[in-house]
Amino acid sequence: MPTAIYVHIPFCEHICHYCDFNKVFLQGQPVDEYVQALDIELADAADKYFTEPIQTIYIGGGTPTALSAKQLEKVLASLHKHFTLNDSLKEWTVEVNPGGVTDDQLNVLRDYGVNRLSIGVQTFDPFLLKKIGRTHQPEDIYKTIERARQKGFNNLTVDLMFGLPEQTMEAFDATLKKAFSLEIEHFSAYSLKVEEKTVFYNLLRKGKLPLPTEDEEALMYERLIEQMNKHGYHQYEISNFAKSGYESKHNIIYWNNEEYFGIGAGAHGYINGVRYANIGPVQKYIQSISEKKQARFEANELSEKERMEEEMFMGLRMLDGVSKQKFYERYGIQLTEMYQKQIEQLAASQLIQVTPDRVKLTRKGVFLANEVFEQFLVVE
Repeated sequence: MPTAIYVHIPFCEHICHYCDFNKVFLQGQPVDEYVQALDIELADAADKYFTEPIQTIYIGGGTPTALSAKQLEKVLASLHKHFTLNDSLKEWTVEVNPGGVTDDQLNVLRDYGVNRLSIGVQTFDPFLLKKIGRTHQPEDIYKTIERARQKGFNNLTVDLMFGLPEQTMEAFDATLKKAFSLEIEHFSAYSLKVEEKTVFYNLLRKGKLPLPTEDEEALMYERLIEQMNKHGYHQYEISNFAKSGYESKHNIIYWNNEEYFGIGAGAHGYINGVRYANIGPVQKYIQSISEKKQARFEANELSEKERMEEEMFMGLRMLDGVSKQKFYERYGIQLTEMYQKQIEQLAASQLIQVTPDRVKLTRKGVFLANEVFEQFLVVE
């Protein structure tokens, strides 16, 4: 049974040019009704599935702090009401934007047990912030982190991006230098992916999105790894770096191919071998919850083969790789037997390393991870 919960808040006060997550402008939205619908879905999930005490919660978006402090408190109270949140709760993360969280909101988060904040910084370059559609300024980053520390939050993670339009290596170096000055516990750093239904996608189609070359992006990633290591951040996953003991416990549940509840409009979950997606449009989600206590839009029961594939391409995202023993315990077949051909080819290409206990990416494989993952999607 799942011991993790993801809750989606789809409201934003502005829409970033690269974002393809399920989100809507806050103004004019039925936010109170949405908060009530979340409560109904949480109650239904708790009633339908016997749940062990919850170990991790992640509230993302959208922008969770687009909710008022009172609305936010109702969401947190619902989680406490319907699920067992005791000493087993190791990590409770909420996403916040620089300059976009109030003292009242921080007080509510702290008082209800949130112990980790994820701060969407992306870059410290004012030109690039404007270019990607962010509304905060660099000084907002420092102020938000200082206020979070004053409120007692001692586990902070910052999101960074590279490969941005017109971003140079010098600009990325400057962002890294400023990021390390924050002395936080964790970083997530992602290269820009231009997704459909975004402002950037439309600009790219018109030839108006000047992106760095693949080689330039790879050099930025190499610099990222080098500098993170130099400053004492351990790379434990392709895009994630942490001080010792501050790895994201919630995300590790995803990468370990374990089950979790997905709550809210457009949320995805994984329960009893079924991956599901909730209804995306906010009004339709509220209506379906209110009338039928039903949020799911689609559900797919994974075959044994699909579960094994996911075990490999998600597990290999972590630098510790996939455990041979865990794979055998779950599927009753040796990993090296199931994927003998793929493993031999990838090892020969020096993209993976096979140890007595695990299969994991080499340093070369980290840079060519998608090529590695593709090999496990088709089994002859």
